[in-house]
Amino acid sequence: MEWRDQGAIISVRHHGETAAIVEVFTENQGRHAGVVRGATSRKVAPFLQPGGQVDVTWRARLNEHLGAFTIEPVQSRAHVMGNPLALAGLNAVCALLQFSLPERESHPRLYATSIALLDAIADTPDWPLDYLHWEVLLLDDLGFGMDLTECAVTGAWHDLAYVSPKTGRAVSRKGAGKWAHRLLPFPPCLNSDASVGVTDLIEGLRTTGYFLENSLAPALGNRPLPDARARLIDRLGRLRARPLK
Repeated sequence: MEWRDQGAIISVRHHGETAAIVEVFTENQGRHAGVVRGATSRKVAPFLQPGGQVDVTWRARLNEHLGAFTIEPVQSRAHVMGNPLALAGLNAVCALLQFSLPERESHPRLYATSIALLDAIADTPDWPLDYLHWEVLLLDDLGFGMDLTECAVTGAWHDLAYVSPKTGRAVSRKGAGKWAHRLLPFPPCLNSDASVGVTDLIEGLRTTGYFLENSLAPALGNRPLPDARARLIDRLGRLRARPLK
């Protein structure tokens, strides 16, 4: 069995003395693992880092086997290590992909958006809003999407201010009425590219986080969300209130 694809490394863990089990997220093969021999060598170790873009060939005797990877570097994103916020963002993306994706299942739309986000984190300062939209897409691609187009109560498409924690549908201020305190926040940045401050961004992540924790995680055996996501939100919370985009 053999295939070749390109993708981003999302996890690396030691295997024996010199090998590593590496997981990559590729367009055609989805999240896929394989053994990399000689992973601790000076030639290989520097590019076996989460977030790195690689060309990968997988071989195994049978399809159900773990198999072995031959990996060649395409693009390093290691320079984010000098930026604590960018590093937190890259780690959160990789950790959530590893946490949420089923093995060996293609998600081409999510793949394209994930690679674009990793590039943005590495090269631009206004990526946090892209990250929020990526979490919205992640939920949608895995079957837990929100409907933010109109009010679930009145059908109105304006003055949307909340999201129902039960249905994931938007609710207007008028439709919420006395139940507003039971609903999740719907900052405009959830589905808009408008300029956003840190407070609104964190409110948006509070809403996506609710569905990650209460819809996606139970479907995956109630595993806790990766700590990397909490560390990113903590980093964002330390910023002064200023537009991020």
